[in-house]
Amino acid sequence: MARRPNSSKQTRDVLSALATTEGGWRHGYDIARETGLKSGTLYPILMRLEGAGWLEARWEDEPAPGKPRRHLYRLTPEGAAEARAAATAETQDRGVAIRRATEGGTA
Repeated sequence: MARRPNSSKQTRDVLSALATTEGGWRHGYDIARETGLKSGTLYPILMRLEGAGWLEARWEDEPAPGKPRRHLYRLTPEGAAEARAAATAETQDRGVAIRRATEGGTA
């Protein structure tokens, strides 16, 4: 069984970006623009997600004229479920932090 990817903010950002396309393929540069991650951070995350079975990857069939083929990525059904779970957990964490702050505690 593959090792579960960590749940760093960067990993959650990548999952969130991929979840916005519901089964659609995205290329790395597009994900990098949306998340603000540099390639040295993004591509290792994509490789870990693929290794865990949360992501499918393939080469682009028909590159734009004069451009190299790009690697494309999309969430697997398991990856989509994990992306939803991560989004729910992050929303709940934010709610707890807000409640603590408004109740006079620390966030």
